[in-house]
Amino acid sequence: MPGPEFYLFGGYKPWNEHAWTASDDRVRGGKSQSYLIHSVDSSVASFRGNLDITALGGAGFASQRTVDPQSWDLFDYVGIRLGIAQSDGKKYTLVIKDVAPPKRPDNRDEATVSWEYDFVPSGSQVTIRWADFKPTYRGKPKEDAEPLRLDHIRRISIMMRSFFGDQQGPFRLDIRYIAAIMASEQSEG
Repeated sequence: MPGPEFYLFGGYKPWNEHAWTASDDRVRGGKSQSYLIHSVDSSVASFRGNLDITALGGAGFASQRTVDPQSWDLFDYVGIRLGIAQSDGKKYTLVIKDVAPPKRPDNRDEATVSWEYDFVPSGSQVTIRWADFKPTYRGKPKEDAEPLRLDHIRRISIMMRSFFGDQQGPFRLDIRYIAAIMASEQSEG
């Protein structure tokens, strides 16, 4: 079985936890916390933390996102594949953006359209076609969103959220790689 064509993180590119930063519900008064910690040999990144839903009335999120500025041209690819080393069986969300959000006067990011895919890892890979990503704005579907600019991906995030009280507490997802995949590899995973 051939591997992914273009590693964004992991694979033959060692994980660098400094390329990621927390974006948790603490920006909205919540108490959730997340971390992205790589293994000693930098071959696996562990997305972990605690999802606390008490402060926001059953809502909550904890995420790690790529730091700005970064940009990927993924136009020639058909989707993203995550290599999973270990999962706790909880539901996660992969988020991509084709815009680096401008800053508000309080230095927080302006809200922009996000493209999201929810998944529960059940094997060693999660394969996501571009068409599987759904546009959202502030967590709600955005049916009239402009098409995703695959030649201008600016941010990638891994998120744990409560889905309004469905999950909470400690979480951990160990990821071997995040990679763009070619059409010939789409059916694998």
